[in-house]
Amino acid sequence: MNRIAQTNPTLAGVACGMAAGALWGLVFLAPELAGAFSPLQLTIGRYLAYGAISAVLIAPRWRAAVAGIGRREWLALAWLALAGNTLYYILLSSAVQTGGIAMTSLVIGFLPVAVTIIGSRHRDAVPLSRLAPSLLLCAAGAVCIGWQAVAMPASGSVAAQVTGLLCAVGALASWTAYAVGNSHMLGRLHTVSVHDWNLLTGIVTGAQSVVLIPLALLIGSARHDGLAWAQFAGVSVGVAVLASIVGNAFWNRMSRLLPLALVGQMILFETLFALVYGFLWERRLPTLLESAAFALVVLSVLSCVAAHRRPAAGAVPAAA
Repeated sequence: MNRIAQTNPTLAGVACGMAAGALWGLVFLAPELAGAFSPLQLTIGRYLAYGAISAVLIAPRWRAAVAGIGRREWLALAWLALAGNTLYYILLSSAVQTGGIAMTSLVIGFLPVAVTIIGSRHRDAVPLSRLAPSLLLCAAGAVCIGWQAVAMPASGSVAAQVTGLLCAVGALASWTAYAVGNSHMLGRLHTVSVHDWNLLTGIVTGAQSVVLIPLALLIGSARHDGLAWAQFAGVSVGVAVLASIVGNAFWNRMSRLLPLALVGQMILFETLFALVYGFLWERRLPTLLESAAFALVVLSVLSCVAAHRRPAAGAVPAAA
Protein backbone atom coordinates (compact mmCIF):
# COMPACT_ATOMS: atom_id res chain seq x y z
CA MET A 1 0.00 0.00 0.00
CA ASN A 2 2.86 2.42 0.76
CA ARG A 3 4.36 1.85 -2.72
CA ILE A 4 0.96 2.48 -4.36
CA ALA A 5 0.49 5.61 -2.23
CA GLN A 6 3.77 6.99 -3.53
CA THR A 7 3.08 6.27 -7.20
CA ASN A 8 -0.70 6.83 -7.28
CA PRO A 9 -2.01 8.51 -4.10
CA THR A 10 -5.53 8.88 -5.52
CA LEU A 11 -5.86 5.14 -6.16
CA ALA A 12 -4.46 4.34 -2.71
CA GLY A 13 -6.78 6.89 -1.10
CA VAL A 14 -9.88 5.48 -2.79
CA ALA A 15 -8.82 1.96 -1.75
CA CYS A 16 -8.51 3.13 1.86
CA GLY A 17 -11.90 4.84 1.60
CA MET A 18 -13.46 1.61 0.32
CA ALA A 19 -11.84 -0.35 3.16
CA ALA A 20 -13.16 2.11 5.74
CA GLY A 21 -16.66 1.95 4.23
CA ALA A 22 -16.60 -1.86 4.18
CA LEU A 23 -15.67 -1.96 7.87
CA TRP A 24 -18.05 0.81 8.93
CA GLY A 25 -20.87 -0.96 7.09
CA LEU A 26 -20.55 -3.80 9.60
CA VAL A 27 -22.02 -1.45 12.22
CA PHE A 28 -25.39 -1.80 10.47
CA LEU A 29 -25.15 -5.59 10.39
CA ALA A 30 -24.20 -6.02 14.06
CA PRO A 31 -27.73 -5.45 15.47
CA GLU A 32 -28.99 -8.30 13.28
CA LEU A 33 -26.10 -10.62 14.15
CA ALA A 34 -26.93 -10.15 17.85
CA GLY A 35 -30.66 -9.63 17.39
CA ALA A 36 -31.53 -11.34 20.68
CA PHE A 37 -30.09 -8.36 22.55
CA SER A 38 -31.62 -4.91 22.90
CA PRO A 39 -30.16 -1.75 21.30
CA LEU A 40 -29.10 -0.58 24.77
CA GLN A 41 -27.23 -3.83 25.43
CA LEU A 42 -25.59 -3.69 22.00
CA THR A 43 -24.45 -0.14 22.64
CA ILE A 44 -23.03 -1.00 26.04
CA GLY A 45 -21.17 -4.02 24.66
CA ARG A 46 -19.67 -2.16 21.72
CA TYR A 47 -18.50 0.88 23.65
CA LEU A 48 -17.25 -1.00 26.68
CA ALA A 49 -14.91 -2.79 24.27
CA TYR A 50 -14.04 0.44 22.45
CA GLY A 51 -13.41 2.29 25.72
CA ALA A 52 -11.14 -0.47 27.00
CA ILE A 53 -9.14 -0.56 23.75
CA SER A 54 -8.85 3.26 23.74
CA ALA A 55 -7.59 3.21 27.33
CA VAL A 56 -4.90 0.67 26.48
CA LEU A 57 -3.75 2.63 23.41
CA ILE A 58 -3.54 5.99 25.19
CA ALA A 59 -2.13 4.72 28.52
CA PRO A 60 1.58 5.19 27.63
CA ARG A 61 1.07 8.93 27.00
CA TRP A 62 -1.90 9.62 29.29
CA ARG A 63 -0.38 12.56 31.16
CA ALA A 64 0.69 14.34 27.99
CA ALA A 65 -2.68 13.68 26.32
CA VAL A 66 -4.77 15.18 29.14
CA ALA A 67 -2.39 18.05 29.96
CA GLY A 68 -4.41 20.47 27.85
CA ILE A 69 -7.82 19.09 28.84
CA GLY A 70 -9.80 21.25 31.27
CA ARG A 71 -13.33 21.14 32.65
CA ARG A 72 -14.80 22.63 29.47
CA GLU A 73 -13.11 20.02 27.28
CA TRP A 74 -14.22 17.13 29.51
CA LEU A 75 -17.82 18.36 29.35
CA ALA A 76 -17.51 18.63 25.57
CA LEU A 77 -16.15 15.09 25.41
CA ALA A 78 -19.11 13.84 27.46
CA TRP A 79 -21.60 15.53 25.13
CA LEU A 80 -19.81 14.40 21.97
CA ALA A 81 -19.56 10.82 23.24
CA LEU A 82 -23.30 10.85 23.93
CA ALA A 83 -24.35 12.36 20.59
CA GLY A 84 -21.84 10.62 18.33
CA ASN A 85 -21.61 7.23 20.00
CA THR A 86 -24.01 6.26 22.80
CA LEU A 87 -27.28 7.87 21.68
CA TYR A 88 -26.44 7.46 18.00
CA TYR A 89 -25.87 3.72 18.25
CA ILE A 90 -28.95 3.12 20.41
CA LEU A 91 -31.06 4.83 17.74
CA LEU A 92 -29.24 3.13 14.85
CA SER A 93 -29.59 -0.34 16.42
CA SER A 94 -33.29 0.32 17.08
CA ALA A 95 -33.73 1.42 13.45
CA VAL A 96 -32.01 -1.71 12.12
CA GLN A 97 -33.96 -4.10 14.34
CA THR A 98 -37.35 -2.54 13.57
CA GLY A 99 -36.98 -1.07 10.07
CA GLY A 100 -34.18 -3.11 8.51
CA ILE A 101 -30.61 -2.47 7.41
CA ALA A 102 -31.45 -1.09 3.96
CA MET A 103 -33.74 1.70 5.15
CA THR A 104 -31.41 2.66 7.99
CA SER A 105 -28.30 2.84 5.83
CA LEU A 106 -30.11 4.92 3.19
CA VAL A 107 -31.17 7.48 5.80
CA ILE A 108 -27.68 7.68 7.30
CA GLY A 109 -26.35 8.12 3.75
CA PHE A 110 -27.61 11.70 3.84
CA LEU A 111 -25.08 12.53 6.56
CA PRO A 112 -22.71 14.60 4.33
CA VAL A 113 -25.63 16.70 3.09
CA ALA A 114 -27.04 17.16 6.59
CA VAL A 115 -23.69 18.36 7.92
CA THR A 116 -23.36 20.75 4.98
CA ILE A 117 -26.82 22.23 5.61
CA ILE A 118 -25.94 22.92 9.25
CA GLY A 119 -22.57 24.32 8.21
CA SER A 120 -24.19 26.61 5.64
CA ARG A 121 -24.99 29.05 8.45
CA HIS A 122 -21.30 29.79 8.94
CA ARG A 123 -19.83 32.96 7.51
CA ASP A 124 -17.58 31.39 4.87
CA ALA A 125 -19.90 28.51 3.98
CA VAL A 126 -21.47 27.82 0.60
CA PRO A 127 -24.87 29.60 0.42
CA LEU A 128 -28.00 27.46 0.43
CA SER A 129 -28.92 28.73 -3.04
CA ARG A 130 -25.95 26.83 -4.52
CA LEU A 131 -26.99 23.74 -2.57
CA ALA A 132 -30.51 23.75 -4.07
CA PRO A 133 -29.89 20.82 -6.49
CA SER A 134 -28.42 18.72 -3.69
CA LEU A 135 -31.31 19.56 -1.35
CA LEU A 136 -33.90 18.71 -4.00
CA LEU A 137 -32.24 15.36 -4.67
CA CYS A 138 -32.04 14.77 -0.92
CA ALA A 139 -35.77 15.49 -0.56
CA ALA A 140 -36.61 13.15 -3.45
CA GLY A 141 -34.53 10.39 -1.87
CA ALA A 142 -36.24 10.95 1.48
CA VAL A 143 -39.64 10.62 -0.22
CA CYS A 144 -38.57 7.29 -1.74
CA ILE A 145 -37.35 6.00 1.61
CA GLY A 146 -40.48 7.17 3.42
CA TRP A 147 -42.82 5.71 0.79
CA GLN A 148 -40.95 2.40 0.88
CA ALA A 149 -41.32 2.29 4.68
CA VAL A 150 -45.01 3.20 4.79
CA ALA A 151 -46.56 1.82 1.61
CA MET A 152 -44.22 -1.05 0.64
CA PRO A 153 -42.45 -2.34 3.77
CA ALA A 154 -39.79 -4.91 2.95
CA SER A 155 -40.41 -6.78 6.19
CA GLY A 156 -42.47 -6.42 9.34
CA SER A 157 -45.53 -4.24 9.93
CA VAL A 158 -45.99 -0.68 8.76
CA ALA A 159 -45.83 0.51 12.39
CA ALA A 160 -42.45 -1.18 12.84
CA GLN A 161 -41.15 0.33 9.60
CA VAL A 162 -42.27 3.83 10.61
CA THR A 163 -40.70 3.39 14.06
CA GLY A 164 -37.48 2.28 12.41
CA LEU A 165 -37.58 5.25 10.06
CA LEU A 166 -38.03 7.69 12.95
CA CYS A 167 -35.14 6.06 14.84
CA ALA A 168 -32.94 6.30 11.72
CA VAL A 169 -33.77 10.01 11.33
CA GLY A 170 -32.98 10.48 15.02
CA ALA A 171 -29.62 8.72 14.53
CA LEU A 172 -28.88 10.97 11.55
CA ALA A 173 -29.69 14.09 13.61
CA SER A 174 -27.59 12.84 16.54
CA TRP A 175 -24.50 12.12 14.43
CA THR A 176 -24.90 15.39 12.53
CA ALA A 177 -24.84 17.28 15.84
CA TYR A 178 -21.73 15.31 16.83
CA ALA A 179 -19.95 15.99 13.52
CA VAL A 180 -20.56 19.74 13.74
CA GLY A 181 -19.71 19.97 17.45
CA ASN A 182 -16.59 17.83 17.12
CA SER A 183 -15.36 19.96 14.22
CA HIS A 184 -15.79 23.11 16.32
CA MET A 185 -13.90 21.59 19.25
CA LEU A 186 -11.01 20.39 17.08
CA GLY A 187 -10.79 23.87 15.58
CA ARG A 188 -10.28 25.35 19.06
CA LEU A 189 -7.96 22.65 20.41
CA HIS A 190 -4.27 23.05 19.71
CA THR A 191 -2.67 20.99 22.49
CA VAL A 192 -4.37 17.64 21.75
CA SER A 193 -3.85 15.58 18.60
CA VAL A 194 -6.82 14.32 16.61
CA HIS A 195 -5.83 10.72 17.41
CA ASP A 196 -5.69 11.37 21.16
CA TRP A 197 -8.99 13.26 21.03
CA ASN A 198 -10.62 10.25 19.38
CA LEU A 199 -9.20 7.92 22.03
CA LEU A 200 -10.38 10.21 24.82
CA THR A 201 -13.82 10.22 23.24
CA GLY A 202 -13.71 6.42 23.29
CA ILE A 203 -12.78 6.38 26.97
CA VAL A 204 -15.61 8.73 27.89
CA THR A 205 -18.04 6.66 25.82
CA GLY A 206 -16.86 3.56 27.68
CA ALA A 207 -17.53 5.33 30.98
CA GLN A 208 -21.05 6.17 29.80
CA SER A 209 -21.56 2.50 28.98
CA VAL A 210 -20.61 1.54 32.53
CA VAL A 211 -23.18 3.99 33.89
CA LEU A 212 -25.85 2.46 31.63
CA ILE A 213 -25.27 -1.13 32.84
CA PRO A 214 -27.71 -0.86 35.82
CA LEU A 215 -30.39 0.50 33.47
CA ALA A 216 -29.83 -2.38 31.05
CA LEU A 217 -30.10 -4.90 33.92
CA LEU A 218 -33.28 -3.21 35.17
CA ILE A 219 -35.18 -3.22 31.85
CA GLY A 220 -33.62 -6.33 30.32
CA SER A 221 -35.78 -9.28 31.35
CA ALA A 222 -34.79 -11.70 28.57
CA ARG A 223 -32.61 -14.67 29.47
CA HIS A 224 -29.72 -15.70 27.25
CA ASP A 225 -27.66 -18.88 27.22
CA GLY A 226 -23.89 -19.09 27.10
CA LEU A 227 -23.78 -19.35 23.30
CA ALA A 228 -25.84 -16.17 22.91
CA TRP A 229 -23.57 -14.27 25.30
CA ALA A 230 -20.49 -15.52 23.43
CA GLN A 231 -21.98 -14.31 20.17
CA PHE A 232 -22.81 -10.96 21.78
CA ALA A 233 -19.25 -10.59 23.05
CA GLY A 234 -17.80 -11.52 19.67
CA VAL A 235 -19.99 -8.99 17.83
CA SER A 236 -19.23 -6.25 20.37
CA VAL A 237 -15.46 -6.73 20.27
CA GLY A 238 -15.48 -7.28 16.51
CA VAL A 239 -17.35 -4.04 15.80
CA ALA A 240 -15.15 -2.12 18.24
CA VAL A 241 -11.93 -3.37 16.65
CA LEU A 242 -12.93 -3.50 12.98
CA ALA A 243 -15.14 -0.41 12.75
CA SER A 244 -13.91 1.90 15.50
CA ILE A 245 -10.18 1.12 15.39
CA VAL A 246 -9.23 -0.31 11.98
CA GLY A 247 -11.96 1.51 10.03
CA ASN A 248 -10.98 4.85 11.54
CA ALA A 249 -7.33 4.15 10.74
CA PHE A 250 -8.17 3.56 7.06
CA TRP A 251 -10.26 6.73 7.02
CA ASN A 252 -7.47 8.83 8.53
CA ARG A 253 -5.00 7.38 6.02
CA MET A 254 -7.38 8.18 3.18
CA SER A 255 -7.83 11.75 4.45
CA ARG A 256 -4.09 12.35 4.00
CA LEU A 257 -4.02 10.95 0.46
CA LEU A 258 -7.10 12.57 -1.11
CA PRO A 259 -8.16 16.20 -1.57
CA LEU A 260 -10.95 17.39 0.71
CA ALA A 261 -13.50 17.56 -2.12
CA LEU A 262 -12.99 13.85 -2.82
CA VAL A 263 -12.95 12.85 0.85
CA GLY A 264 -16.60 13.86 1.19
CA GLN A 265 -17.62 11.39 -1.51
CA MET A 266 -15.93 8.44 0.20
CA ILE A 267 -18.65 8.25 2.89
CA LEU A 268 -20.87 6.75 0.19
CA PHE A 269 -18.91 3.51 0.47
CA GLU A 270 -20.32 3.02 3.97
CA THR A 271 -23.87 3.28 2.63
CA LEU A 272 -23.07 0.98 -0.30
CA PHE A 273 -21.48 -1.76 1.82
CA ALA A 274 -24.21 -1.50 4.48
CA LEU A 275 -26.82 -2.02 1.76
CA VAL A 276 -24.93 -5.01 0.33
CA TYR A 277 -24.64 -6.58 3.80
CA GLY A 278 -28.33 -5.93 4.42
CA PHE A 279 -29.53 -7.49 1.17
CA LEU A 280 -27.26 -10.51 1.69
CA TRP A 281 -28.57 -10.92 5.24
CA GLU A 282 -32.20 -10.65 4.09
CA ARG A 283 -31.48 -12.79 0.98
CA ARG A 284 -33.23 -10.46 -1.42
CA LEU A 285 -32.62 -7.91 -4.15
CA PRO A 286 -33.29 -4.18 -3.65
CA THR A 287 -36.74 -2.91 -4.52
CA LEU A 288 -37.25 -0.27 -7.18
CA LEU A 289 -37.77 2.42 -4.52
CA GLU A 290 -34.63 1.35 -2.64
CA SER A 291 -32.59 1.49 -5.85
CA ALA A 292 -34.00 4.93 -6.66
CA ALA A 293 -33.31 6.14 -3.12
CA PHE A 294 -29.68 5.01 -3.30
CA ALA A 295 -29.20 6.70 -6.67
CA LEU A 296 -30.67 9.92 -5.27
CA VAL A 297 -28.45 9.71 -2.17
CA VAL A 298 -25.37 9.37 -4.39
CA LEU A 299 -26.43 12.24 -6.67
CA SER A 300 -27.29 14.44 -3.69
CA VAL A 301 -23.86 13.97 -2.10
CA LEU A 302 -21.99 14.37 -5.40
CA SER A 303 -23.87 17.58 -6.26
CA CYS A 304 -23.16 18.84 -2.74
CA VAL A 305 -19.44 18.24 -3.28
CA ALA A 306 -19.62 19.89 -6.71
CA ALA A 307 -21.20 23.00 -5.16
CA HIS A 308 -18.18 23.33 -2.88
CA ARG A 309 -15.72 22.91 -5.74
CA ARG A 310 -17.42 25.45 -8.02
CA PRO A 311 -15.78 28.90 -7.67
CA ALA A 312 -18.03 31.77 -6.67
CA ALA A 313 -18.91 34.42 -9.26
CA GLY A 314 -16.14 36.94 -9.63
CA ALA A 315 -13.65 34.86 -7.72
CA VAL A 316 -10.07 34.76 -8.96
CA PRO A 317 -8.96 31.18 -9.69
CA ALA A 318 -5.91 29.94 -7.86
CA ALA A 319 -2.63 29.81 -9.71
CA ALA A 320 -1.65 26.44 -11.06
